[in-house]
Amino acid sequence: MFARDFSIEATRPSFAELAELAGILGNTAPIYLSSVPAQSYVELAEIAARVRVLGLEPIAHLSARRLASADDLKEFLKRVRGQADMRRLLVIAGDNGEAAGPFKDALAVITSGILREAGIEEIGIAGYPEGHSHIPAQAIEAALAAKIAAAKSADLRLHIVSQFSFQPQAILDWLKRLRAGGVDVPVKVGMAGPTSLPALLRYAKRCGVRSSVQGLMSGAASALVGQLGSGAVGPDRIVETLRAAAGLGDIAPHYFSFGGVVKTARYARDTAEGRTPNERAIKQPN
Repeated sequence: MFARDFSIEATRPSFAELAELAGILGNTAPIYLSSVPAQSYVELAEIAARVRVLGLEPIAHLSARRLASADDLKEFLKRVRGQADMRRLLVIAGDNGEAAGPFKDALAVITSGILREAGIEEIGIAGYPEGHSHIPAQAIEAALAAKIAAAKSADLRLHIVSQFSFQPQAILDWLKRLRAGGVDVPVKVGMAGPTSLPALLRYAKRCGVRSSVQGLMSGAASALVGQLGSGAVGPDRIVETLRAAAGLGDIAPHYFSFGGVVKTARYARDTAEGRTPNERAIKQPN
């Protein structure tokens, strides 16, 4: 079922939070570890090692433009492979305006051959249901095709992790365009876990999710996201829409933990188990 094969994204989770995640999730969900500018790859590898020790699977973000050299990439891979037995990565260009070294984008990392040599077996790449604020649609499509082809040539399995959106129809239309265009790789559909509406607005503006911001600011939030009680909103409508859709291939939720990784994990688990919003509201956290 669609909601059962979810993944969760976390930024600098504490050891206490990771221990709670292990209790909530067991070993059923990958934990994607986002990389922020103030965080070194040494720290990221250490967090990944904690995730692995607790029985969860870590998948680190690798920001191409932050790498100063090929040796930096090799050192990072040596750390995450050795400390966390990591075999999957999310490879992105990153937010840096200029590349710090030889890798200007994710494609440059993939075609380097270094990932497979280090023992990486699968990579995730970015997808954009609402487009990108600085990249034309045709360029996004061309880059996606190039990365899929490069991963195949490098003997790397590949999946897409999409930017989050609050609009079920925009996500559905994007998935249909992908499949109609012959893109049949697995897609992890980005959606914001439960949090407050003001927090959603802040993250959406920061990440350039334009049409979703317009919808939220127009007061149409109830049409875009499900109400979870206690002033929180979540992606119930998106989950319901994708559960009911046919012909979309291998898709699964990818939850961004804007409202806290533990709260997001509980939501993801309860949704995977088929609990309704009302049932989730009365269920005691554990």
